[in-house]
Amino acid sequence: MFSTPLFVLLAALLLLWTGPMAFVSRWTPQALALTHLFTLGALAHAMAGAMMQILPVATNIHILAPRLTATVVHIGLGLGTLALVAAFLVGTPWLYHVAVALLTIALLWLPTAVVGGWWRHRKNASKGSVEILAGVRFALVALLVTLVIGASLAGQLGASVTPNRVFTDLHAAWGLLGWIGLLVIAMSFQLIPMFQVTELYPKTITRWLTPTIIVLLLAHTFTVMGWGSADLDIIVQMLLIVAYLVFAGETFYLIWTRKRPEPDATTLFWRTAMICLAACAPVWLAQQLTGTDMSVTLAVLFIVGFAWSAVNGMLYKIVPFLTWFHCQRGLQVALPFIPKVKQMIPDQKAKQQFVVHLLAVLLLIAASLQVPYTARAGALVLLVSAAWLLMHMLHALRLLVSTKRKIRETLGQAAQS
Repeated sequence: MFSTPLFVLLAALLLLWTGPMAFVSRWTPQALALTHLFTLGALAHAMAGAMMQILPVATNIHILAPRLTATVVHIGLGLGTLALVAAFLVGTPWLYHVAVALLTIALLWLPTAVVGGWWRHRKNASKGSVEILAGVRFALVALLVTLVIGASLAGQLGASVTPNRVFTDLHAAWGLLGWIGLLVIAMSFQLIPMFQVTELYPKTITRWLTPTIIVLLLAHTFTVMGWGSADLDIIVQMLLIVAYLVFAGETFYLIWTRKRPEPDATTLFWRTAMICLAACAPVWLAQQLTGTDMSVTLAVLFIVGFAWSAVNGMLYKIVPFLTWFHCQRGLQVALPFIPKVKQMIPDQKAKQQFVVHLLAVLLLIAASLQVPYTARAGALVLLVSAAWLLMHMLHALRLLVSTKRKIRETLGQAAQS
């Protein structure tokens, strides 16, 4: 998970270098590089980490060969993303082939390990985890579709062939609305009630939302491939927007009515995420009514405003929880010096980083709307925000290392006495 803010740092540095050019069109090399630094570099690392670390805790399903899986996925995903970004920026054909090879290994290994672990431990799945696991499986299906289309597109670029726009649009739809969106939704069903102390999501939503989205994505695929009319595709897109609005509205309501009235940093991040997700609807509608291409603004709202805000916020719950969990694991007695979860990353410091993050989101939205001087300003603020998040995560890691050392010393002294 520590790779997540590092790739956001790289995205911020690239945006500082390119400036407004990255927001001219979604088709520029700079825009493609930035998009994949976020989606493959930051978000995919975080989501792979969540499946490997949180899935066992939340559902009692353990992935196959966790250490080997973590190593292969981390190396393949990291190096593959860097190779793909370099290929976009310099246009060297062989880099596309290297990126495809590395990313294919990583992104095939991950679902294989997750599904294999689910099959092996399916009888041990915790009560109430059925809908979560179903959502994760749908997200993995979307990941595989995204990978197949993406590998084909990269192969065409490596052969100096201009990719078909229909397939690039499908790649984006399955990657954003499928893989990223479905996994965020599936994890939210468990993590929002657990960490935000809210009521549970209604059964209707947990049972039907993720399969509805996957069916609508299939329908969208069929229509844009020529097996349906353009009017039918507009209806399908509207239904997809409604599905995500249902998730955004219900999540915002649950967080707003949470049992702890004082919002913590994660609450603020999730409110921002849901507002940005809901804001995609009027932007999409304006695009349809005016014929103006607003795909860059939609991408900023969904990737940075929604997905990155949600991941950033959850890191402030997941990292302290896992740190505390690893400190406590295997202990037969309670030790008073083990830090509490809230002490791993103080909430006040997390709130300070949220303010910087929110400013970065607003500046990047403005940059996507061609407001002067906001592109590099947004990049600079994003750089500070990601660096601040990384600093907080490293503080939790140092606390874990020092606590584990103190535990070994204490238990060693107890054994000698």
